[in-house]
Amino acid sequence: MSIRRAASGLARRLCSPRRVKVASCGRTANELILTGKMKFSYQYGYGHHSWKRRDRDAYLWIFLSGPAAVLGINSSPVFAEDVSTEPNSENDLEGDNLTGLRKIDDGSVVSNIHTSKWRVFTDNGRDLFLQGKLDEAERFFISALKEAKEGFGDRDPHVASACNNLAELYRVKKAFDKAEPLYLEATKILEESFGPEDIRVGAALHNLGQFYIVQRKLEEARVCYERALKIKRRVLGHGHTDYADTMYHLGTVLHLQGKVKESETLINESIRILEDGGLGESIVCLRRLRYLAQIYIKSNQLMEAENVQKKILHSMELSKGWDSLHTIIAAEGLAVILQSRGNIREAKDLLERCLEARKKILGEDHIQVAANMFSMARVEMLNSNLLRKINASEAIAELDKAKDHLGHSISCNH
Repeated sequence: MSIRRAASGLARRLCSPRRVKVASCGRTANELILTGKMKFSYQYGYGHHSWKRRDRDAYLWIFLSGPAAVLGINSSPVFAEDVSTEPNSENDLEGDNLTGLRKIDDGSVVSNIHTSKWRVFTDNGRDLFLQGKLDEAERFFISALKEAKEGFGDRDPHVASACNNLAELYRVKKAFDKAEPLYLEATKILEESFGPEDIRVGAALHNLGQFYIVQRKLEEARVCYERALKIKRRVLGHGHTDYADTMYHLGTVLHLQGKVKESETLINESIRILEDGGLGESIVCLRRLRYLAQIYIKSNQLMEAENVQKKILHSMELSKGWDSLHTIIAAEGLAVILQSRGNIREAKDLLERCLEARKKILGEDHIQVAANMFSMARVEMLNSNLLRKINASEAIAELDKAKDHLGHSISCNH
């Protein structure tokens, strides 16, 4: 219905060519709203430097049990490896995993009725969590935390794991007042166990930063990310993708705080690290490029936005081709920027290609094709207005095209 109303309004304006009023191009640039929505999750060996990233959800949750799952913001499971909790020396980081159990001085493994219950309760809680049975999962996670303390000791890293699991459940239930103390306790235990500069502490701080972002506690999130970034830089190095990831998240926080230049610098650097690592066409990199383009649009840096959007479109053309709606959407984003910069002809050419591609994929009567036609009509009106003082006949021809596209747009909605 919104397309029909907009089309009807445009039709009324088209009735008399001499009364056409062209809206400011600058406003269009701001129609790409910066959502600030970030969805990332990670899978990483708790006792290793090698992390595996999956870009779906917003949080990394550390499980010390064998088949435990990483619980993400959309409850999508990412299964974690069994992990060692030995102190963080270089040899330990490369040592054998012990299925989540801790070595003790005599070479044996801590294993008792409480550690067995901890594992069972954790796995049951995980399964119920993934089924959406949060109240039942909560009871198991509470029991797992109790058994972890009994079996491993109050300040053992397994307790940090149990705290993180329960905190994640409370976050999903939006019981933030219950979740925060558990996150903080988990981080404190990890600091006591491995030292304040350990990579596991860095991971916990990254998670805590994400938790604060959800609540728009931006200063708290910034402090967590800055400390996590320092740890990752020291342990993982400047070229590591997980270092770049925390850098990107810190950049988003700074942008939300209004520190635009600092934000742009960090986000650009995080993208460069991915590109240097051969991940320039990855989903992660494309999402960061889109976010950067939106920042540039919002701050009216349209030339920079155009360059970034061209990079996005080029990547989509190579990876998916023009038979993909993702490529079409990227091209339309570039057309909006070009239109805002006054490059009407280039914008029109792109939209024409988008229209033909959409018809091929969706059919001529699809509502998205109608929206595409409406966009074409608007650009043709702008072009007609530009041609009016140069070539009246061409201006009229462009206006006729706008009327045709508008008519087809309206008919698609019936």
